[in-house]
Amino acid sequence: MAVFHDEIEIEDFEYDDDTETYTYPCPCGDQFEITKEQLENGEDVAVCPSCSLIVKVIYDLEDFMQTEKVKCTTNVLEKI
Repeated sequence: MAVFHDEIEIEDFEYDDDTETYTYPCPCGDQFEITKEQLENGEDVAVCPSCSLIVKVIYDLEDFMQTEKVKCTTNVLEKI
């Protein structure tokens, strides 16, 4: 079982569109990081790359689930 430094709401993280990464300041001076892909996969742990601290990210998984786009094609036969 992991021991979290804190629990942080996703709204409190900063989002970088280029890297698709959410960051939040760590007490050590670096940043906790979690990617959009990790959130889409249901992960909820942001790690600091410089120290051993981790935080639990509080978010609604449904907000990050990708919707599958389905192309609908129909074949219509005309009766003459």
